[in-house]
Amino acid sequence: MTTPRSDALVFFGATGDLAYKQVFPALQAMIRDGGLDMPIIGVAHSGWTLKQLRQRARDSVAQAAKDSGNRFDKAAFAKLAACLQYVDGDYNDPATFAHLRNVLGKAKRPLHYLAIPPSLFGTVVKGLQQAGCADHARVVVEKPFGRDLASAQQLNRTLRSAFPEDSIFRIDHFLGKEAIMNILYFRFANSFLEPIWNRNCVASVQVTLAEDFGVEDRGPFYETAGCLRDVIQNHLLQIVALLAMEPPAYQGFGAVHSEKAKVFQAMRPLQPDDVVRGRYAGYRKEPGVAKDSDVETFCALRLFIDSWRWQGVPWYLRSGKCLAETAAEIRVDLKPPPQRLFDDSALADGRANYVRFRLSPNSAIALAARVKRAGQKFIGDQRELYLVEEQAGEEPPYERLLGDALAGDGALFTREDAVEAAWVVVDPVLETHHRALPYKRGSWGPKQADVLIAADGGWHNPKLERTRA
Repeated sequence: MTTPRSDALVFFGATGDLAYKQVFPALQAMIRDGGLDMPIIGVAHSGWTLKQLRQRARDSVAQAAKDSGNRFDKAAFAKLAACLQYVDGDYNDPATFAHLRNVLGKAKRPLHYLAIPPSLFGTVVKGLQQAGCADHARVVVEKPFGRDLASAQQLNRTLRSAFPEDSIFRIDHFLGKEAIMNILYFRFANSFLEPIWNRNCVASVQVTLAEDFGVEDRGPFYETAGCLRDVIQNHLLQIVALLAMEPPAYQGFGAVHSEKAKVFQAMRPLQPDDVVRGRYAGYRKEPGVAKDSDVETFCALRLFIDSWRWQGVPWYLRSGKCLAETAAEIRVDLKPPPQRLFDDSALADGRANYVRFRLSPNSAIALAARVKRAGQKFIGDQRELYLVEEQAGEEPPYERLLGDALAGDGALFTREDAVEAAWVVVDPVLETHHRALPYKRGSWGPKQADVLIAADGGWHNPKLERTRA
């Protein structure tokens, strides 16, 4: 059955930072590419006029064009400006939503994008429902989807009070990246992986998402979140789910969501000794940060998935700020051959073959295999065989995700049961944990994170340079 496309886009928080950095550039790109031709209604409580909003939009897309080295597209912006409308008002005032209902006019299936703090979700959802703006509508909410299991459950109850689950789109821009989507495709479009993609052949898996910069002007936000909530609970656990899930039973995003949820449900809840928390030198001096803050800017953890496929295989996840590189990478280490026929078959670092997914700053998938050197002796080298690299013309995440939400395609969004199951995994260590350990800027985090993974050969630190076979 064909899902009806939304016929209007309403975005709350139209004067905010997210709208400036992501939403306006995505909307202009969608208009330029022919994927958006409908009323676009910005809503905010800023005392602005429509003229001011259009100027803000122009500044946004002009800056985005400059940052990407492109020219400002006057024709595309003229179309965006013509579609733009504005509703200014207090989210606690029913008159704001009554005005919105009037501005929507003949639109019967609006998409409401809540680019606002989660604390306002309940207020806005209630206002939409009371004004009749939620009827036959869809809603998009930005992460974080709660701060813990209890708040996530409350958020889901709030959303479900006005919208059915298939009309709720929990957006995480990370899932819209081409490299993340390729994990799912690579796993299930190829048959050679399946025989080895399990506890019999996989020794361990590690996932790294590193940034070489600090919290910058986001100190107050980071004090309420920390690395575990901001990155591990959503981005990295979503990656784990894509790597660990069983083959979907049928073609469709519903089947993918079901298998991802099963992975979260099979994860063993974390305990304090499974987690190493760190804080980069100087974090407590950042604006908006408490002088005695124990918030982590680095987090490494050891995770187990108690399923038939992955029983006993350790998964190591880490992320942090002010690290040595800005990169995201997955490494799936395979077990060595059962018999050592050649003296050099065990690598100097103790690692056997592996599969590597580079997610950023460039994307690639590589297989590492040993190849014999020329000569009489049975001595070889481990070489990486590149399968795919960065491709031109990749669609930016927000453009893709907003387009999918308008079309009712939930493939790249997160479902209610998966959100709550992921919180179950991290909930035990959100408040009960060891103190954050200091680490030097430009390092790979506190040394205790190395101890966590020592039994499995240590961390593989992503390097921006690459060698090819």
